Amino acid sequence: MRKTIYILLFALVLGACDDGFDELNVDPTKPTQLDVRNKLTAVQLFTSGERYENWRANLIYSSTMMQHFATTAGYWSGDKYTWNRGYASSMIDRIYGNAVKNIQDMMLQLETEEASPQMMAVVRIQRVLIFHRLTDLYGDVPYSEAGKAVIDGILTPKYDPQSEIYADMLKELEESVAVLNSGDSGFGDADLFFGGDQAQWKKFGNSLMLRLALRMIKVDPAGSQAWATKAINGGVMTSNDDIAYIQHTNGPEGINRNGNGEVFTVDGSPRISKTFRDILEGDPRLPILAARRSDGSTNPDDLIGFPNGLDLNMLQDMTGEEDTNNYAEPNRSIITGEDAPMFFQTYAEVEFMLAEANIRWGLAGDPAVHYANGVRAAMKMLEIYGPAAAIADGDIDAYLAAHPYDAANGLEQINTQYWVATFLNEYETFANWRRVGYPVLVPVNYPGNVTNGTIPRRLTYASSEESNNAENLAAAVANQGPDELTTRVWWDK
Repeated sequence: MRKTIYILLFALVLGACDDGFDELNVDPTKPTQLDVRNKLTAVQLFTSGERYENWRANLIYSSTMMQHFATTAGYWSGDKYTWNRGYASSMIDRIYGNAVKNIQDMMLQLETEEASPQMMAVVRIQRVLIFHRLTDLYGDVPYSEAGKAVIDGILTPKYDPQSEIYADMLKELEESVAVLNSGDSGFGDADLFFGGDQAQWKKFGNSLMLRLALRMIKVDPAGSQAWATKAINGGVMTSNDDIAYIQHTNGPEGINRNGNGEVFTVDGSPRISKTFRDILEGDPRLPILAARRSDGSTNPDDLIGFPNGLDLNMLQDMTGEEDTNNYAEPNRSIITGEDAPMFFQTYAEVEFMLAEANIRWGLAGDPAVHYANGVRAAMKMLEIYGPAAAIADGDIDAYLAAHPYDAANGLEQINTQYWVATFLNEYETFANWRRVGYPVLVPVNYPGNVTNGTIPRRLTYASSEESNNAENLAAAVANQGPDELTTRVWWDK
C-alpha cells in the first residue's frame, strides 16, 4: 500500500511561463538546497494540480466538452463552447510556475550532486508527464527553454513546435527506462507515485511511451507503430498495482488535497452528462460515479443525465423545470473528496491501448482479451476510492457477457471504454477523443459560442504572454495557427 505524505510547501506559485523567475527562483548552486527527494514530492503534487487549474482547465472546459459533465452555469464555458481566456489558459498559467520550474531545478541539482542515473530517470519521466499534458492541451508550448530563468537567464522562452516536443519526450522516455531495473530508485517514500520502485517507474515510462506513440497515429503512422512496438517490448503496466496515481490527503497544505475534490467542495453546479449516463446504462460503475442531487440516491432508475449546452431558461422552456436537482451529479459520498486519489495513467488505459495496437498492427495479442482485461481493470480500480466503490467479480462478468468485444467495431468500442475509464482525468479524455473521435459526441450549438457549434480542439494561451513574451508567442501562432479553440494541434491535423 502506498504511503501518503504530508508536506509544507517549499515553492511559491508563480505566474505564466517564466515570468518573474529571476526574482523568485532558488539558486540551485547554493548549499542551502532542499533535499531533492522532498522536491519530487512537491513536483508530483503540483502535477496533480491545485483547485485553480483543475477547476478551469480540467473540469470547466475539458470535462464538459467531453460530455462527462453538463451544467446550466454560464461560467462553465466548455459546456457551451464559449471563450473565457483566463480559464482556458489556467493550466499554462499555473503549471509553468510550479511543476516546470521545480522539475528543471531538480534536474540541475541531481547533476550538481552527481546523483544516481536512476534518480535522474525518474525525474525525466515525471517531466514528460508534465509536458505532455501541457502540449496536448495547447500545442506548441515553451519546452526546451522553459523553467530556466535562473539556470540559464532565459526570461522569454521560445515555443517549441509540438512535433519537436514529441520527438524529445519519446527520446527522454527511451533513455530513462533503459537505466531502470529493480529496487529503490533513491526517492523512497518521497515518491508518491510508486514509493521509489524502479520496476514500476519502468513500466510507467513504457506505458507513457505507448500513449505518446498512439497520439501520433494521424500524422506519423510509421513512427506511431515503431514507438508502440518499442514500448510494448519494453514492458508496460500489467495490473492495477502499476497505476500511476497519488492518494491525496485533507492537508495540512492545500496542495496535499485533490484539486478536483476542492472544486466539488465549493461548486455544486456540475451534473452527469446525459451522454455519459446513457453509455453507463447497465454498467455497475454508474451508482459509484453518480448520485441524484436532491437526495443522494444511487438507484440507477433515479440517475438522470443532464443534456449539455443548456442554461436555466432553455431548461425551463424545454422541460418546465426551474433547477437541476433531480439530475445526477458526481457521487459525493465516494469520488469527490479532497482526499480522493488522482489518476495519471491506469492499467485499464494500457489494456485498451494494447487492444488498439493489435487492431492496427497485429501487436500485443488478442484484442478481445485486452478489451476484457481493460474493462475489468477499470471497474476494479475504483476500489482505490474505498470499500464502497468495490464491484463484485460477478457483476463485472455479467457486464462483459452483455457487452462482449465486437471486432467489427473494435476501435470505437475500445476507445469508448477508454473515455469511461478516464472520467475525472479530463485532460486525457480530451486528448484521446481528439486522436480517435470516439465515442461519437453530438456537439452543442449554444447561442454566442465561438466555435460555430463544433467541439473545441485545444485551449488557448495566456494573455500575459502578449506583453511578456510577444515575439515568441507570435512565432508559435504563425507556426500552429490562430490562438483559438478550434485550431488543431500538430498530432490532431
